[in-house]
Amino acid sequence: MDALRSALQPITHNLPAPLVETGRSLIGPVCYKTLVVDIDPFASPECLKLAISKGLGIGIIAASSIVKVPQLLKILNAQSADGISFLAYLLESGSYLISLAYNVRHGFPFSTYGETALILVQNVVIASLVLKFGGKGVGSVGAWVAGLVALGAALARPDIVDVKTLGYLQAGAGVLSVASKLPQIWTVYQQGGTGQLSAFAVINYLLGSLSRIFTTLQEVPDPLILYNFIAGFVLNAILALQMLVYWNSPASKKTESKKLNKGFVAPGKGPSSDSTAKGAPSYAKATGKSPAPTTRRRG
Repeated sequence: MDALRSALQPITHNLPAPLVETGRSLIGPVCYKTLVVDIDPFASPECLKLAISKGLGIGIIAASSIVKVPQLLKILNAQSADGISFLAYLLESGSYLISLAYNVRHGFPFSTYGETALILVQNVVIASLVLKFGGKGVGSVGAWVAGLVALGAALARPDIVDVKTLGYLQAGAGVLSVASKLPQIWTVYQQGGTGQLSAFAVINYLLGSLSRIFTTLQEVPDPLILYNFIAGFVLNAILALQMLVYWNSPASKKTESKKLNKGFVAPGKGPSSDSTAKGAPSYAKATGKSPAPTTRRRG
């Protein structure tokens, strides 16, 4: 450890000022000095756990910026939302919106809830696509988005939703978060496959909820948020288990892209001419002769 400290301290003692300020703001001046300047992680276990928590939180936020992108691409590529429950996205988006307002208004560190905002945006897009490919009109998509915007505006105003009421809503958000997984679990069970459900998103949700249990225990003294993450982890584990159980089922096979794999049909080569060509052999094949050459110019 002494050799490592001697090698690293010339670097940590000469970090750029913006990095120093960022480190101090994240873990505090005392922990920054212990962990970065002195490089003595065993001197303060609390500082070490705080640093791990911050690192996990930042990692979760970074991963959350793309966690739903594979799901989004699967829907767009297949031009289908089979196996995806709109009700699940409706409940989850409502839960995330309430939790986002609760965390912001209580001034909790952004590293403990930042992914909520990023996933919420992706949820809105995916849920809109589920409505679109489910045969709903533009009006339904507009009503869905407008409803979320109106709810968010109300939650942000203390004169409409006071802190006490917001606490009750946060408790309800935990129930919504749990309930949001149940329609998706039931849809997978009912269809006997995962359809267009993204394994990448499911696994990331599972790991993210597990990490959030740790970061909440370290940084957020609020049992409402902790219980929410514990319940989410249990249900995410069930979804992950379903991904394994139904992985090779016919309903889980990749749907062929309707957007990218459409064949080119030349003029005059419609279904009728194809069926004629397939149904009746040509004269040359019937007689065994090659077609006679022609002097006709092709224009």
